Amino acid sequence: MDMAVIELSRVQFALTALYHFLFVPLTLGLSFMLVIMESIYVMTDRPIWRVVTRFWAKLFAINFVLGVATGITMEFEFGTNWSYFSHYVGDIFGAPLAIEGLMAFFLEATFVGMMFFGWDRLSKRQHLFTTFMVALGSNLSALWILIANGWMQHPTGSHFNPDTMRMEVTDFGAVIFNPVAQAKFVHTVSAGYVCASVFVLGVSSYYILRGKWVAVAKRSFTVAAAFGLASALSVVVLGDESGYTLTDNQRMKLASLEAMWHTEPAPAGIALFGIPSMEGRKTLYEVKVPYVLGLISTRSLTGKVAGIDELVVKAETRIESGIKAYDAVEKLKVNRGDMTARAVFEEHKLDLGYAMLLKRFMPDPRGATPADIEKAAWTTVPNVPVMFWLFRAMAGLGFFFIAFFAAAFWMATIRRFGCANGFCRLFMRAAVWIIPLPWLAIEAGWVLAEIGRQPWAIDGVLPTFLGASSLTVPQIWTTIIGFTALYGTLAVIEVRLMLAAIAHGPIEDHALAGPAGAAHGQSAHPPYAAVPAE
Repeated sequence: MDMAVIELSRVQFALTALYHFLFVPLTLGLSFMLVIMESIYVMTDRPIWRVVTRFWAKLFAINFVLGVATGITMEFEFGTNWSYFSHYVGDIFGAPLAIEGLMAFFLEATFVGMMFFGWDRLSKRQHLFTTFMVALGSNLSALWILIANGWMQHPTGSHFNPDTMRMEVTDFGAVIFNPVAQAKFVHTVSAGYVCASVFVLGVSSYYILRGKWVAVAKRSFTVAAAFGLASALSVVVLGDESGYTLTDNQRMKLASLEAMWHTEPAPAGIALFGIPSMEGRKTLYEVKVPYVLGLISTRSLTGKVAGIDELVVKAETRIESGIKAYDAVEKLKVNRGDMTARAVFEEHKLDLGYAMLLKRFMPDPRGATPADIEKAAWTTVPNVPVMFWLFRAMAGLGFFFIAFFAAAFWMATIRRFGCANGFCRLFMRAAVWIIPLPWLAIEAGWVLAEIGRQPWAIDGVLPTFLGASSLTVPQIWTTIIGFTALYGTLAVIEVRLMLAAIAHGPIEDHALAGPAGAAHGQSAHPPYAAVPAE
């Protein structure tokens, strides 16, 4: 297959994912923040908390629409651009996505209308229930999507059937409770909570600085500071758990993000700085902290972390074993009753995907030479410099957010926004400017996860270059340009709508009362009043 087609297909899917993950994190985080805000309204019966909840629900709604639109397109692309991938593993990979649509998306879609239009038709507790169900649906949607993605990272609970020439489920429970998927879910969802908290904190800071709707802004700020601090701490802790799962399931990814070319005596140190070189296969100017990587990845002082060189040698062994499985499959195509070939296949079937790596260089892996096998084994090493620096950028931002939310929580609860020497105002200005940082951290995490899996579409099972559809370069360029233009336009529309909603502020248009409403140029109409500037 033309490698240009494969690379363009990857680019198109990456762009679609980029747009999707611009909207999803805010949706995940805002949904549960709405539950917190509305719960306070139900418990205190203070109308201002209704105003707070309705304002952030409006911003949630704008973001929710775009998240749905981009997510649907991603699922269709598996059939259009990755048809062999869909054929080869669709029975497994498609199941979580189908459940996500039937369970999570329908649940979300059912209750989201009730949440937006049921304020004056449902009791307070009934409406809180609908808000909670929307939040539950959003997070269940993320769960099933990450179960599918986690299976791509660690394809457990399945096997290759030589009779159908496809992957099939052997244990759906193992697919659902895949340790990689579970670690990815809690880490990713926590990152979404951080993203929403930074957004709410930034907008609230903007209002306080401008002296507009301060009563709403201070309450929103306090909720975001507490929720964000808990989320930022969980991101780091759960990120550590994700690193631990790599030790057993994705050792090449772990070695690559640490630029660890050679296996070190246990416990391995973690690199704080270095300049990895793919050509020289070494890391220049490396600065390490002893023991830390061994403790993170093995939870012990005696566990060994394999280096890239050692893992490449193991890949060569698996490619040699996979060639035997490939030969057995070819014989079974001719004679399904060949029991000798079936026995050989059963012995080597776990390595069949490694033999497929040779198809990048030759049509029949059985003709590979030792040099070909070594060349194919080195393709299992992802882009080490990109992995190394993206991980450090993501981790650095994670620790930054802990300090950021700790300062915000102190300022909101201990100092009551009464900081000396202008610290509060300086912090709030910074809070407005750092709103984009969580998105950068999340995108870095996703790029890290997907580049780290290369050259596999399904780790150890299906190489990426074999999964693409038989399309032409002009066809893919047409769809790339079309999707980019469409989603670029939608992104601009969303940003303009969000900015307009923020500029309009937390005003109940249909129910303003007294002097506060008049101060904003609105007519009075009980029972809910606009929140006055303070």
